[in-house]
This record gives sequence, structure tokens and C-alpha cells, in this order.
Amino acid sequence: MRLRTIFIPVVVAFTVIACSTQVNPIRRADNTAGLPLLHVSGEHVLTEAGDTFYIQGVNLGCWLNPEGYMLMMPGSECNSPRMLNNMLSQLVGPDEAATFWQSFKDRYITEADIRFIASTRANTVRLPFHYALLTDDDYLGCSTREGFARMDSAVAWCKRHGLYVVLDMHDCPGGQTGDNIDDSYGYPFLFINEKSQALFCSLWRQIAAHYANENAILGYELMNEPIATYFTDDLDSLNSLLEPLYARCIDSIRTVDSRHIIIPGGAQWNGTFTIFHGLLKDSNLLYACHRYGHPADESGIQDFLHFRDSLHIAMCMTETGHRPHEWLRQEAVTLHRNNIGLLWWPYKKLGSSCWVQVGVPDGWQLVQQFAASDRHTYAAIREHRPDINAARHALDAYLDSIQFDCCHPDTAYINAFAQ
Repeated sequence: MRLRTIFIPVVVAFTVIACSTQVNPIRRADNTAGLPLLHVSGEHVLTEAGDTFYIQGVNLGCWLNPEGYMLMMPGSECNSPRMLNNMLSQLVGPDEAATFWQSFKDRYITEADIRFIASTRANTVRLPFHYALLTDDDYLGCSTREGFARMDSAVAWCKRHGLYVVLDMHDCPGGQTGDNIDDSYGYPFLFINEKSQALFCSLWRQIAAHYANENAILGYELMNEPIATYFTDDLDSLNSLLEPLYARCIDSIRTVDSRHIIIPGGAQWNGTFTIFHGLLKDSNLLYACHRYGHPADESGIQDFLHFRDSLHIAMCMTETGHRPHEWLRQEAVTLHRNNIGLLWWPYKKLGSSCWVQVGVPDGWQLVQQFAASDRHTYAAIREHRPDINAARHALDAYLDSIQFDCCHPDTAYINAFAQ
């Protein structure tokens, strides 16, 4: 085993005129032809040649699973995809809401975004997605099973520009978290519903069959932040169901793909690893941890280090961020020093604390005010709905603002991760 850390990204020299702002690449890496398949050996992610690969990059959050806070929606009435879609349907009607979401998915992440990410020291992107994109379930006004087409585009762009992709089922059937981030109904019903579990395993088998021969896929992150902390009365019971479901899903994936890394995460926001009791026998696993707001030195990840060192397994912090730049720099140094990969959250959103900032569009306060209003009765919806033409203008302005050439990179946020 050669312990030489390598970086894979391709450098692309380009200049973009960004709504009166010139955007230049932030950091550059050496050109590398092709993407070797990655695998796990002990505590390391390795290339086929045996070189160590240190994961560093960013999350493409909000694109295929929008969260209210990334659209600057106030309060908790519009903080999940379903709630956002309900509000927009009340605002401009379901047909126009569906058209909005299609344009949103067309524009939020494009090859221009991937090209920009590749111009930094990033070598990986994490792609959160909603399970419903792979089913006939209505999702944001569309039930055409468009998930593979969206993911295929992203993978092709990343492959072209030398980036690996982590596929992250952020929203699982039935809900794995029980909060807004999994678009659930307030409880992790996945763990007590056999129909949802069967669909969960079946979808991952389909994904693995689809990408079995694609080296640009770094790995399959089975679910995001399972089992929130709120369910104190049955937390132990729910936690005990997580590892067996992981094992079942891994077995399903391995019937069609024996090559790719599989990525299980801890319970309670990917932070609790005492739920693992040796059921996962697969040797090609990378464990995902998340943490926000912790000390940026080893004291903030001591439990992760203990878990990693006690089992001699590989780990990656597939989400962290939303902190001041100096904290970000310290966090990156700590994780790199301890061989825990790093994927910042998020790449793009309205406002700050991200790699690429979306400016607040004209009239957006009308949408925010309606989202925050009482909409629990039809009378209340009619009372608080703003002028529909004004609302349409605000939504159109937002769709313009999310395009890469109208966004504003935060170079300090981006540079914080590069070691």
C-alpha cells in the first residue's frame, strides 16, 4: 500500500461574467486523466493503484431536495419540499408551481457549477436526492421518474471535470429522520414499515445496477441523518433497527454491484455510532459522520475517532460547515490530520455561509411573507395571497438568480477546505 495522498480533479481555465461580477477559479489542481475506481482498505480510501485518496469537496444540497432555509423561507411552515410545494401551489397554482420546480432543477446545478467546483481543490461532490425522483410518486409537481436522468447528467458533468460523486438518499421512503430534512411526516416511519423498507432496498438495488460500472461514483450513502434526537421514548428501539436495515440494504446492493463503496452513517444526525454491533460484514464500507457547531479541534470529534480507531474503519465527514471562516479552516486541518474526509455543506443557497451565494431577488419578500402567513384555512390563503402577477415576477427573478453566472462565490469559504 502506497500512502501518497492524491487529488483527482481536472483543472478547467475559464472566465464567467456573473451579473456584473467576474468569477475566476479559486484553486487549481493538476490535470489527471481518467477516474480510477476507489475502494476502502482499513482506515483508507484507495485507488486501484494503491494510492490513498483523501475526500474533500462539497454538497449539492437543495437541488434535488430543496430545504426552506436555503430559499430564506421564514419559520417552520415551509422547511421541507412538500411544504414548499404546497405553499407555491397556493401562491400561483399547482401547474405554475410544477413549472417553477422544473426550471429550478434545470438551473440550480448545471455543468457551469460543476466546472467551477472542479477548478478548486475539490475532488468529490455529494449529491443529495429524494427517493421519490426514482418512483411514480408525485414530487414537486413531477411524477416521471426523472431521478436517473438528473443524476446521470450530474455524474457525466463530474466525470468530464474529474470529480467523484457520492450518491446520498437524503429523503427515504417513509422518512428516516422524522424532521423536515427527510420530507417526512414527523416520525422515522421507515423503520417500522416493511413496505417502505422493501422500497428502500429495491431503490438502492436499482441505483447500484444502474451505476455498477461507473468509476465516477465514489459510493452509495444509504441514508442521511437517520433517527432524529426527538424520539426519546423509543430512541433505543429505533436505533436497534438501523444496523439490520443497513445490512439488508447492503446485501441487496451486492447482488448487482460488488465494486463500489457503501456508506452507512450513525444515528442522531449521523453522530451516534454505538448503534453498530458488528452486523455489517462488508469490507468496502466508508462510515459517514456529521457534526455542526462543535469545537474545531480533536475534542469535537473524539467519539468519531474512538469508533474509527477501535474498528480500524474509514470515515468521512459528509456534512459540516455553516461557521465562520477561521472555524472552517481549523476544522479542515483537524479532519485532514486525522484522515477523515470532508464534504462541506452546502455549495449554493440564498444568502451567506456557503460556497456560492444566491442574491435575494426582487420581490422575494412577497413570497416570504406569504410563506410565513396563516394558511391553515382556504379563507386565510385567500386573505394573505399577494397579487399573483407580482408573485410570478418574484419567482421568475429567483430562477434567474440561481444560475451560476448570477451567483457570487465566497472564496474564503471555499479556500478553507483546501489542504
